[in-house]
Amino acid sequence: MAKFKVEWSIEARLDLLDILNFYVVRNKSAAYSKKLNTKINNSVKLIAKHPLIGVQSGIETVRVLSPWIIR
Repeated sequence: MAKFKVEWSIEARLDLLDILNFYVVRNKSAAYSKKLNTKINNSVKLIAKHPLIGVQSGIETVRVLSPWIIR
């Protein structure tokens, strides 16, 4: 299967940086932010490799991958 490219909007990139920075400040350590960033990057790689994984959102080209989705 072909690998797809996951495109991040500028807003999404900035949100991620804000989230990671929040935990650096809150925990006075970058350790958790590094772990969280690794988990997010691994999820992005999984989505790129298996683009039909997750749940179809209301936007045709967007799927949601989350362990908290309840149907």
